[in-house]
Amino acid sequence: MKSQKITNVGRTERKRRYDDGCAVAQVMDIIGERWALMVIRELMFAPRRFGDLKAALPGISANVLTQRLEGLEAAGVVERRKLPPPASVQVYALTPWGLESEPLFRVIGRWAARSPYLTPGFMSVASIILSMRTMFSPEKAAGVKAMIGFEFGHESFIARITKGVLLIEPGETSGADAIFICDQNILAQALYVGVPLDQLEAQGALEITGNRTLAEQYITLFPLPEPAPSGKSTRQDR
Repeated sequence: MKSQKITNVGRTERKRRYDDGCAVAQVMDIIGERWALMVIRELMFAPRRFGDLKAALPGISANVLTQRLEGLEAAGVVERRKLPPPASVQVYALTPWGLESEPLFRVIGRWAARSPYLTPGFMSVASIILSMRTMFSPEKAAGVKAMIGFEFGHESFIARITKGVLLIEPGETSGADAIFICDQNILAQALYVGVPLDQLEAQGALEITGNRTLAEQYITLFPLPEPAPSGKSTRQDR
């Protein structure tokens, strides 16, 4: 009975593979499972505990998250680490090869942003940071030199803009020219939905410290691309 079970599992796994010599097809055997890319995204900027990952991915079950972490670890994309004392807890982190995947998120993100069906929704801290790296416009930032801080609860990031280049990474916000203090989804409303900063401030959802003019300029540096033409349904074409 045990041998039968193992054989059946093996057959199922083989069926789920593409068995294709293309490197893209082979890497999709690793990251093509539902939630796999989202798990990688959440580890892009720092190692995280299991509970942190679960909180950042509210739609995933603990069982599926465990499966994805195990699969990505077996593939060499994710590794387990133990934080030094006094924390002494296990965390998950991207391997050097896993970290090389960031350009994939930028390319896919920019392509996906052209979807005519794109709708606003929950964004994790990692996703809003990756979106800014992706949508940043060097042309609009020409001549801008600034340090912008972001405080999303217990997570803080610092963005440096100079010579049309944006560098944004985890870091202390002290010394920043302007600081956004808010939930990351509030920032997304200002960046991509066009909600005015003063409206968000009046609602008590956002606080800005430092150079207000620079903060206003910053949110204009991330234009979304023009949507692609929407498809026509088969029923309408008949």
